[in-house]
Amino acid sequence: MLRVQPAPPLKPRNPFAGFAKQRSAGSHEKPVASERLAAKRALKKVKLEADDE
Repeated sequence: MLRVQPAPPLKPRNPFAGFAKQRSAGSHEKPVASERLAAKRALKKVKLEADDE
């Protein structure tokens, strides 16, 4: 006759992990500094033309 010993109880899951996962936000807004740098780069790419007037 074979006897199987019961496994020790598993460590309980973290009860707060589910709440944190539900609360997690999506992608955040870009920082203002990166938008300003992108605008500076765009200005450097555009050739400025003088007005004839």
